[in-house]
Amino acid sequence: MNEKLFSKHIELKNIKLNDPFWTNEQKLVRKEVIPYQYEALHDRIENAEKSYAVENFIKAGKIVKALKNGEDVPVYPADKWCYSDDNADPKAFHGWVFQDSDVYKWIEAAGYSLLNHPDDKLEEKADKIIDLVCGAQLDNGYLDTLYVINNRDEIFSNLKDFHELYCFGHLAEAAVSYYKATDKRKLLDAACRFADLICNTFGEDKIKGYGGHEIAEMALIKLYDVTGRKEYLDTAKFLIDERGKKPYYYDVVLGKTTVYDNYHYNQAHCEPRKQHEAVGHAVRGVYLYSGMADVAKRYGDDELYTACKKLIDNIINQKMYITGGIGSTVDGEAFSFNYDLPNDLAYSETCASIGLIFFARRMLEIEPNSEIADTVERALYNTVLSGMANDGKSFFYVNPLEVLPEASHKDSRKRHIKPVRQKWFGCACCPPNLARLISSIGEYCFTENEDTLFIHQFMGCEAETENADIKIVSSYAENGKVNIKVSPKKNFTFAVRIPAWCDNYKFSQPCEIRNGYAYFEIKTKAEINAEFEMQVKMIKCSNRVRANIGKIAVTRGPFVYCIEEADNGKNLQMIKINRCPEFRTDGDIIYAKGFREKDCDILYSEWKNPELEETKIKLIPYYKWGNRGENEMSVYINIL
Repeated sequence: MNEKLFSKHIELKNIKLNDPFWTNEQKLVRKEVIPYQYEALHDRIENAEKSYAVENFIKAGKIVKALKNGEDVPVYPADKWCYSDDNADPKAFHGWVFQDSDVYKWIEAAGYSLLNHPDDKLEEKADKIIDLVCGAQLDNGYLDTLYVINNRDEIFSNLKDFHELYCFGHLAEAAVSYYKATDKRKLLDAACRFADLICNTFGEDKIKGYGGHEIAEMALIKLYDVTGRKEYLDTAKFLIDERGKKPYYYDVVLGKTTVYDNYHYNQAHCEPRKQHEAVGHAVRGVYLYSGMADVAKRYGDDELYTACKKLIDNIINQKMYITGGIGSTVDGEAFSFNYDLPNDLAYSETCASIGLIFFARRMLEIEPNSEIADTVERALYNTVLSGMANDGKSFFYVNPLEVLPEASHKDSRKRHIKPVRQKWFGCACCPPNLARLISSIGEYCFTENEDTLFIHQFMGCEAETENADIKIVSSYAENGKVNIKVSPKKNFTFAVRIPAWCDNYKFSQPCEIRNGYAYFEIKTKAEINAEFEMQVKMIKCSNRVRANIGKIAVTRGPFVYCIEEADNGKNLQMIKINRCPEFRTDGDIIYAKGFREKDCDILYSEWKNPELEETKIKLIPYYKWGNRGENEMSVYINIL
């Protein structure tokens, strides 16, 4: 590991986004998504699944007050993943075991939004929720409403299944975001008190355990970066080092004599340093890998970094959809085997792509890599944006690449595939995750070290960095053009990513091309115009991807395209695109020449050349699908 290459991302407070594409998305989050989710967390969205999240904090606050007053409080079972009106006492905890995290992600998104868009009303709402959160914290710092409400004696008794460390992780990330935005320490102090309890509970001479759902690792490092408290960094490293050691901690706690055979699900099948293939629950995986990259960088750990490189290479080159989606199977919301990427069964959870972006940014902070930066772009412009409707008031949890609504309704194997976005989810991790990522999108544009500033994502902005002040005017999403004005604070190197999708590009200043970046030596004020030609392309899969033999996907710049029934009629599987389709663009719409195979209702017949009729194929950006009611959709098209 070459520590001279180590970089850091530019803090959000130093980036003012003004990108015509992304500011619209941020405005949608600020004006619609964050207020809508606030109402959802309070269970005030008509005909939507209940959240119970705020209600749980209110209940927990009452328990804490009763305990402080020396009153007897009831005990309820803490033995299920989900608690409903049908299986839980009205005064007990309700919802999924990780329900607290939805509130924390909302606070985190609010913090990011407030950083660049002060809003007294939003801040007042956040402060009230923070008061509820802090009111639910026990005197020893513990804060998880499931156990505070139901049974204090069982705290940290089932780390594998019940998400205390996961909820702590989101609490810590929310606290850091809100503190940076407002300078208010109330939530940060609460997170530190919980972190202190964790540090005093877990370690070599303490509990040798680790969470079933990872995130505490990278969250502890965020707290370390803000507070400088080394025990947070050391505990993050301990949680990573302890995972997967034998005898398995979970087996020891459960008193088992045989190894539980599904530890791949939570990446506890072996020690992280020995993990070279992405397996198990996809969100858990990329959250763990993000923490691994953080620890590898801060400790200069070559072995851990090597594992991270092998893991991200495996994801990008064997387990990622063209849309930047990961986690191809509904069974365990998990990575499947290499090249297993079914379109109509894809899970591709929104949160998983967001977690992949977290992991990728941390890898870019260790070493520049254009393929990894391309992956961030692919996920951002496709799966991430697909997770949210045009109006910001409905969401996809799962992001398939092919949808037949009838199958979603009638085939149990495809019930996870929704043909329309949902108002909310009982398990609502994805909508607030979207809000926090898009609100902080500026943090993914740059990294810098002592002598080099890298631009990884081309978003219009004004940025203040240690090397220079940067002003970017971008129409990248529309036509691939970027204007960059650089006011240096010292002599430095400016490195500009060359997108992998671009065959023809030009820069207005001389540069050296190395490993997917254009390097410019900056000594005085400079203006660089970059043009990346956005050609429409037909992209094929490896022939190891069985689902896509004889098919292609259409892309233009960072966008993957799809066909919908609303534009092309039913039975999209009968559409065939020409080998020379004479693409024509109209704004963000692509038209192509093709054919439609004539319908045949005879189940079996002797083969003969199919009857074809000419048709014009209309394609739209993948992220826009599903905004016109329930209809078929497909990314991959048969090629004639």
